[in-house]
Amino acid sequence: MLNRRNVLLTAGASVALAGAAKAPDAPGAEARLTKALDDVFAQSLDENPELATSLGLDTGARASAKSQLHKSSLADLARNKRQTAENLARLKAIPRKPLTGMAAVNYDSVLYDLQSQDRIARRFAYGSGTAPYVLSQIDGAYSSVPDFLASQHTIETAADCEAYVARLGEFARLMDDELERARHDIGLGVIPPDFAIAGALGQMKVLQAAPEQSSLIASLADRARAKGVAGDWAARATAVYSARVLPALERQMALLESLKGKAVHDAGVWRLPGGEAFYTMALQTQTTTTLTPVEVHRIGLEVTAELTARADVLFRKIGMSQGAVGERYGALFKDPKYIYPNTDAGKAKEIADLNLLVQAMQKRLPQYFGMLPKTPLEIRRIPPATEAGASTHYTNGSLDGTRPGIYWLNLRDTGEAPYWDMPTTTFHEGIPGHHLQGTLQQQADLPMLRKAGGFGAYIEGWALYSEQLAQEMGVYATDPAGELGYIHDALLRSGRLVVDTGIHALRWSREKAVETLSGIEGDPIALAGQEIERYSVNPGQACSYMVGKLTLLRLRAKAKAALGPRFDIRQFHDAVLLAGSMPLTVLERVVDTYITARRT
Repeated sequence: MLNRRNVLLTAGASVALAGAAKAPDAPGAEARLTKALDDVFAQSLDENPELATSLGLDTGARASAKSQLHKSSLADLARNKRQTAENLARLKAIPRKPLTGMAAVNYDSVLYDLQSQDRIARRFAYGSGTAPYVLSQIDGAYSSVPDFLASQHTIETAADCEAYVARLGEFARLMDDELERARHDIGLGVIPPDFAIAGALGQMKVLQAAPEQSSLIASLADRARAKGVAGDWAARATAVYSARVLPALERQMALLESLKGKAVHDAGVWRLPGGEAFYTMALQTQTTTTLTPVEVHRIGLEVTAELTARADVLFRKIGMSQGAVGERYGALFKDPKYIYPNTDAGKAKEIADLNLLVQAMQKRLPQYFGMLPKTPLEIRRIPPATEAGASTHYTNGSLDGTRPGIYWLNLRDTGEAPYWDMPTTTFHEGIPGHHLQGTLQQQADLPMLRKAGGFGAYIEGWALYSEQLAQEMGVYATDPAGELGYIHDALLRSGRLVVDTGIHALRWSREKAVETLSGIEGDPIALAGQEIERYSVNPGQACSYMVGKLTLLRLRAKAKAALGPRFDIRQFHDAVLLAGSMPLTVLERVVDTYITARRT
C-alpha cells in the first residue's frame, strides 16, 4: 500500500478529495465507514475463497481458503442476499453528510454496489445478479474453475498441491450446487436459449476427458514436477477427478441434454419472467447510469456512424475504396500479410511481437501518467484445452506483486487475430488499459474492499478509452492499418450498444443481431455469432464499454475547458485512476472535485 501522503502529492483529485474540509462529526462517521467496509471485505473473503487466492491473501490465517471454492446452493444464495441487505442497512445508518473527500467516494461507490445487488435480489428469484442463467456457454463452474486453477492457484509446495486436490473435490461440489439452482430456475421457466445449451455441452464434452488427457490433472502434475515437489500428484488428482468431478459434470450434462426439447431460439431476456424489467435493471446496473434501452440504442447508432466515416478515410489510404466498411474489414481479415502461421511457432511469434509493443508503450507512459504500475505484465496464450470457449482477457496480479498481471490471448486460430487488429487489443488488455488501471487501483491508498472490487462501466470504459489514448499518443501515425484495428474494435463496442438493446429490448432474433454486428465491424459471421451469443446470456454487460469510454471523454473535455492551460493530462489520469473503480455517477463528482482543486 502506498503512503497516503505520496498518493496525495501525485494526484490532483486525491489532493482535493482528501483535503476537503470536514464537518465536526466526520471523524466518527469515517471511523464507522472504515469499520463497515473492512467488515464487508472480510465477509467477501469468507464467502469467496477464490478472491482470497486471486489477491494473494490465501496465506496465514486464511491459508485454508486455498483448499476451498465458493458455495453456490440455493441456501447459500439466500444467505448472500440476506448479507447484502444487512450490509446495505448498516451503510445507510452511517450519516453521509459529514463525509468528504475519499471517504465520500468510498461510501457512494459501495452504496451503489449494495443497492444494485439488493434491488435485483429482491425483484428476481432466478439467476445471479445480472446473469439470468446458472449454466450457459460462458457461465458455470465447468468453465471458470479450470481456468482459475490453472492461472490463479499457485503451485510451489506440497501443501499447494494438497490444496489443489482438495479444490478438485470442491469443484464437484460446486457443480452440484449449480445443478440445484439450475433446476430451481427451470421450474420458474428460465431456460437458456438453444445455442447457449449447445455451446455449454460442447465445452463440457471437451472437459470430459480421460484422466490421462485432462488439463485439470496435467496442470497440477506438470507444475509440481517443474517445482520439484515430490509425490504422485497425477494419481492423487486422478482419483478425485474420476470419482467426483466427472460424475458431477455428467449430471450437469444430463440436465442440459434434457432441456434441448424445451429450449427456444430467442436470444433476448424479454421472454423470461419480468424480462423487460430485468433487462432495464441489468443495463443500468452494468453501465452505472440511468440510460434507457432506447437511449443506449440511439447512442450506438450515432457513434457507429462517426466511426464508420473515419474507417472509410483510413481504408482509402491503404487503397481499399470499394464496398461497405464492414465488407472492407472482412477483406482485411483475410489478407495473408497480416496473419501469422497457425502453428505453435507462429503463435509464439505473435506473442513475442506484442511484447515488443508493450515495451514501447511503457516508454510513453510517463508523458501521460504521474503514477506508474509496479506489478509486471505478462502475455500468455490461453491453454489449448480451454481456448474453444474462452475469450482474450486480463487477470490482475496479486496485491503483493509476486504474481504478475496476465493478458491471456486466445490463439485457437491466428486467422482470428491478424496483426493489424492486435495492437489495440494489447493496449486494452495490458497498458494503458486493464493492467495499468487494475495495478494502480491496487497500489492506491484505498480500503481493501475497493482495491479488490470494481464496476464494469469504469473498468471496461477505461480500457476502451485507453485504445483511443494510444491513437492520440501517435502510435498509428505511420500505420493506417493499425489505426483501422483501433477503429474496428471501437466499432465492435458501438455495435454492441445497437445489438444488445436490439436483442433484449427490441426483440431481434439472434440472426438479425449477428448480421447487424458483422455488417458494422466486418467480423466473419461465425465470430459475430459468438459475440451475439455472449451478449444473449449476459445482458447489458456489452454496453458498459462504450458508455464508460464516452463518459471519460466527456469528463476530460469538461476538465480541459474548465482549466485551460492548467490542465495536465497526467494529473487528470491520476485523479481518475487513484480514486479507484467507481460508478460513473461518482466519477463525475470526482472530476468536479479535481477541477475545483486545480483552479485554486
